[in-house]
Amino acid sequence: MANTKQIQELKDTLVIRREQIIKSIDGSRESINSLKDTECNDDYDYAEVSSDSFKEGIIANQQVKELNEIEDALKRIEKGKYGICEMCDELIAIGRLRAKPFAKFCTPCREIYEVEQQ
Repeated sequence: MANTKQIQELKDTLVIRREQIIKSIDGSRESINSLKDTECNDDYDYAEVSSDSFKEGIIANQQVKELNEIEDALKRIEKGKYGICEMCDELIAIGRLRAKPFAKFCTPCREIYEVEQQ
């Protein structure tokens, strides 16, 4: 099990990542809004603006998903349930938490979860 110091380090990592994502999402929104105001002179311009806007939207959506996972992890820390697999109630290895600090599942349960999602 992760000790108090390790959990605090992971919490710090989560908070920093949350701040980075929020800034990035805000930047994506500004970028999409500026693309909307871009004047399109021909079909090529329109296609380029549409493509850029679509990419920004996909990135922002993925970041919102990660932000939600980070928020859930921070709530689990506050409740004292961080680092415990939501599927089997076993401890999640510290190496996995360092690699993915918002992990909800241990490695075996994550594999089961991913198969079930297909």
